[in-house]
Amino acid sequence: MKFIPLAASLLIAPGIAMAGEFDVPSLVDPLPTPVTDGGSILGSAVSGSLSLDYNSHFISYGADVWGAGDDLSDALFNPSLELTFQITENVSFILGTWWDVNDNAVSDIGGSIQEIDVWAGVGFGLGPVDVTVLYQEWLYGGESERILDVILGIDAPFSPSLTLHNRLTEGASGGDTGLVAVLGFEHGFEAGPVEFAIPLNIAGATDGFHGGDSGFAYASLGLNATLPLAMIDEKLGAWNLHGGFTYYVTDDDVIPNNPDDSFLTANFGIGIDF
Repeated sequence: MKFIPLAASLLIAPGIAMAGEFDVPSLVDPLPTPVTDGGSILGSAVSGSLSLDYNSHFISYGADVWGAGDDLSDALFNPSLELTFQITENVSFILGTWWDVNDNAVSDIGGSIQEIDVWAGVGFGLGPVDVTVLYQEWLYGGESERILDVILGIDAPFSPSLTLHNRLTEGASGGDTGLVAVLGFEHGFEAGPVEFAIPLNIAGATDGFHGGDSGFAYASLGLNATLPLAMIDEKLGAWNLHGGFTYYVTDDDVIPNNPDDSFLTANFGIGIDF
């Protein structure tokens, strides 16, 4: 479940909006996106990604869920898995899950598992435009919050995207329903074996989405890095180390419950594309 003035991030160690934004699976914002290039170790019709991440914050579309504020010391474990089944050259079926594991509250799921998100959807390739429609169930607090996302991605400089995130039922959120629209851009570059990405997101929400007014909700700017572990040892195959920082600016009239209106988040993890 779950994103500007300035942000910086760097991963230089051997060592990805969800309820996060698929913003960055993402850094906890974490948005899932379809994989359509084939070549999977499971066969050309099935591909996917697995990520085992630690995050300093759980950010759900600008809302600081655990109230970490400007503190980077709280380690949240957020594993995620997404599978893409290529139905035709331009149509894919998507399944995924994201978990929030920590000891910040007594879990009614079991152990330290605070939330389990699951999603299913379809992706369409329409020339330079990719359209993804995802239905999600966010399971936490003994209830399920239902979500419908429509994600548009354009094959163009700075990878522009638009996410329409629709909260259909409030679940255990205490009243969060409505729509948030997230306009995203990303610039990528390489420095030796390390791949860098600079994501920028700007979002507006309808009245009551996070218990506040309508209007500008938040903006975020990050710097993320990914190091293929095959550069260290070919036996590590497609595994990678990834991490980064993201800086958020939120509007307290639209998102009134954040302890700080602006804050820095961090994440670090290991993952594999297959």
